Amino acid sequence: MTMTHSAALPAGMTVRPARVEDAVAVCALLNEVDRLEIGRAETELAEVQADLRHPEVDLERDSWLLFDGDRLVGYGLMWDESGGERIDMDHYALPDRPLGALRLFELMEARAAERAAANGADRAVVHLHLNIAPTTDLDALRGRGWRPVRRYHVLDRPLSAADTIPVPPPGVTLRACANEADRRQAHALLQASFADHFDFQPRTYEQWLDDIDAENADWSLIWIAHVDGLGDAAVLRTRDDRTTMAWISSLGVLSEARGRGLGSHLLRHAFGHYAARGRDRIGLGVDTDNGSGALALYERHGMKLDFAVDTWELVRPVV
Repeated sequence: MTMTHSAALPAGMTVRPARVEDAVAVCALLNEVDRLEIGRAETELAEVQADLRHPEVDLERDSWLLFDGDRLVGYGLMWDESGGERIDMDHYALPDRPLGALRLFELMEARAAERAAANGADRAVVHLHLNIAPTTDLDALRGRGWRPVRRYHVLDRPLSAADTIPVPPPGVTLRACANEADRRQAHALLQASFADHFDFQPRTYEQWLDDIDAENADWSLIWIAHVDGLGDAAVLRTRDDRTTMAWISSLGVLSEARGRGLGSHLLRHAFGHYAARGRDRIGLGVDTDNGSGALALYERHGMKLDFAVDTWELVRPVV
């Protein structure tokens, strides 16, 4: 698609859809935003590539690159996990291009309403995650009808030789996802353990594989906890593909198995495993209003606030 000028854009600024081959430039932009917001680069190229290759994203209609001349200064991506009114989007822009950033919002909000209408919904409920001190103009965002509805903390913790793999509680055994049956079980456990969490969207096994970029996942870093008398009751999904730290993507415990120390054991297992791999830091994200007490659990085990992110919501009728 040829880049064209928009009447709403300042002279010299253009918007076009992203392509997979734009991943390097997009990653560089996101890391520039990271440095402004949290003081360091935090975005990995593989994550951007996975987003742009996700089979549920139509790049021609669901992605936007904002240029000032030849320089990439903004990026937007939209996806739909609900099949209904709930639509998700990412929006990044350098802070000195406010009119360009607002133009991206206009385009993305219109597309969100279009996607929700195609799902048969009468409104679009759009969610966007932003650092609590973002490059985005929050007053302008509020003026467009957006409001913050949830806060997440990114926690981290140093690792050392003192972090060793713990002995499991009596009756508990862990196994890595060595085969297809275990991978399907990990998916089922995550779906069940997170079903009552804020903004949970059910995903089929095949959709989940796309979501986690399964072709590049290290399945030896995903563990299932089996409890005698209960069966498989918890799952720990981690990653070791980030430059800055090891990462806990998900830690889920079935409701009937909570209160047995499974969450603590899985957390300490991750600490010990990654310390043995030579990592010196580990992190995760947590909903601060999580009803299962996850934030308190992580803090008890020495995890501290790195930075915070808000979920912003826009409710827009479809036309």
